[in-house]
Amino acid sequence: MTATPRGANRGTPDSQLRMITKVAQMYHERGIRQVEIAETLHISQPRVSRLLKRATELGIVRTIVVVSQGIHTDVEEALEKRYGLAEAVVVDVEGDNTDILAGLGSAGAAYLESTLTGGERIGISPWSQTLLSAVDRMQPLRPAGAANVVQLIGGMGVTSAQAQANRLLGDLAQLLGANATFVPAPGLVGDRTIRDGLLNDPAMEAVAAEWAALTMALVGIGSLPPSDFLRRSGNAVDPADQAKLLAAGAVGDVCHRFFDRAGDPVPSDLDNRVLGIGTDTLRAIPRRVGLAGGPSKHEAIRAAVVGGWVNVLVTDIATAQALLTA
Repeated sequence: MTATPRGANRGTPDSQLRMITKVAQMYHERGIRQVEIAETLHISQPRVSRLLKRATELGIVRTIVVVSQGIHTDVEEALEKRYGLAEAVVVDVEGDNTDILAGLGSAGAAYLESTLTGGERIGISPWSQTLLSAVDRMQPLRPAGAANVVQLIGGMGVTSAQAQANRLLGDLAQLLGANATFVPAPGLVGDRTIRDGLLNDPAMEAVAAEWAALTMALVGIGSLPPSDFLRRSGNAVDPADQAKLLAAGAVGDVCHRFFDRAGDPVPSDLDNRVLGIGTDTLRAIPRRVGLAGGPSKHEAIRAAVVGGWVNVLVTDIATAQALLTA
């Protein structure tokens, strides 16, 4: 757009200002090409280019960005600033959990398609409906978007739920042209002895080595009580352990690593029974992307970003606003 300059043009001769303004109006308001402007005004095309550049410097031409309806870049920027996030993606979706799940899935798919450029070593939580929704909406990436995709926690469980967990990892790897590494064990076992025995298996030692080399994590953010999907999987924390976690101040988890409102880990016996990536290894991954939303998860999501469990957040507009007013 063209505008009346304020102060920036002091010292510029009126004759030159007239030419600068005329060229700017012809180019920006009337859509005349530079070569045609040069012919009409009997000046060279390089001079037209210089005059247009000068029009911007003097404030005669000002560029504004018109934000499309449903795009919340101001809210995203506010979230990034307040919580120290590397990036926030806010989805303009409201309604029940089904609507929010679909909206987050679409936004997550778009985020991955636009930011994966190849060579990434990605860890993914297998027990997240939101991640499954995102993968279901992704398009194949060509060239390949990643080198490896690895489960972050055991993916074995009740047959129907396990099929979804395996599909999540397998489909993502196929879409990205990456190798897939499954964890051949449940996410939660009966005691530490069982967990240690499984971790000492050569197959699990190889998986643990891959966890340490990850460049990106894709995770859901759990709340207490756990989601229906996790309960159906057979990998959920039982009611007695849930009660202990609540008493200890836990509000949510990432990959069965529980944290309180301040985002600090909540130590418990469960830590010795989880067959999955450890807290320190998880939080050392450079890009940690959390996909989560909905009223029931506001407290857990806030704790996850405060505690640095995720540094990229994909969420819905209502959750974003709740985070900014908390």
